[in-house]
Amino acid sequence: MTHRRLILSAAAGLALAACASSSGGKYTDRNMDFGAIKSVAVMPFANLSRDNLAGDRVRDVFANALLATEALYVVPTGEVARAAGRIGIPNLTAPTNEEVTKLGQQLKAEAIITGVVKEYGEVRSGSASGNVVSMSAQMQETATGKVVWSASTTKGGVSFGDRLLGGGGVPLNYVTEDAVNDLLNKLFK
Repeated sequence: MTHRRLILSAAAGLALAACASSSGGKYTDRNMDFGAIKSVAVMPFANLSRDNLAGDRVRDVFANALLATEALYVVPTGEVARAAGRIGIPNLTAPTNEEVTKLGQQLKAEAIITGVVKEYGEVRSGSASGNVVSMSAQMQETATGKVVWSASTTKGGVSFGDRLLGGGGVPLNYVTEDAVNDLLNKLFK
């Protein structure tokens, strides 16, 4: 009987561990020709987490991972900031459709990506802890300002193994990269 309980506990643990890493939803405009997008600007990400620098950190990881795909040219963040300053965009994390169009013209970019970091950092469950990143991103075409793609993801958390063994979870930079890669997979598939 003890052997059977151990197997059931292990099976329940695997189910719980699978829940700790969900990938969220995705929207893609079916009428959009994504092949026409050659250049994209990544705006600063809004930060709803307790970590004051989470938005900047996640944006940097996102922009670098997007650049590493070699599928698009990613406008350097300094150029994005200068162009946004010239236009006078008051809220860089949520530009209006008109501001997206103006920014696209200034940067010669076909799309603008904005994002929101909802959760970033350590979470606790009993005596165990783990790192979690929850975020969403959207792409707007600069010709109209229309949203043509959006997706969200949550990665990390406290796994069954962490609860059972009291582990500290996966390092935050790995969880961030995992979340960003999940979003990019949703963009390119």
